[in-house]
Amino acid sequence: MNDKTKKLVIGALLCAFTTVATMVIKFPTPTFGYIHLGDGLVLLCGIVLGPIGGALSAGIGSMFADIFAGYASFAPATLIIKALTAALAGFIFHKANGALTKKTILSGIPSELLMVFGYFIYEVFLTLLAAQSNSASLFASAISASAVGIPFNLMQGIAGIIITLALLPILTKIHDIREWIFK
Repeated sequence: MNDKTKKLVIGALLCAFTTVATMVIKFPTPTFGYIHLGDGLVLLCGIVLGPIGGALSAGIGSMFADIFAGYASFAPATLIIKALTAALAGFIFHKANGALTKKTILSGIPSELLMVFGYFIYEVFLTLLAAQSNSASLFASAISASAVGIPFNLMQGIAGIIITLALLPILTKIHDIREWIFK
């Protein structure tokens, strides 16, 4: 099997694993969202497949999880946010120098902060859309209401980095994946 076919197969598997990891073990939050294990897979998608392949696998897998779990209103944003998260993780990881753990942390932190910011902006947008108004007081209220989700998204991001740190050494034992990661 050639390298492109292998990457396509691994990309499809990571997409499916991202969907499952997001849906199977989840902890509901007071903001009607949930903390899940999928962010670890989002980062792995970017690291293993690189920015473009990782963005596709992570974005599509995360979007399907939202659709299947009843969060369809978040699916378009999730596709974009998780794709950008994986792309940034893959880009930084492959440009960084140092040990595997250092590169994972250096790529994980800004990527997960991007995820937190992305959902904050989308929640502000949804609040304003639902209210069908653009007054300054509503905008301030939308920002305040959306800010409530930030700590929960930060916890999700931290969990994602920890999961990536746990799984990446295992994945590097697979010859082809090791070659892609350390190219």
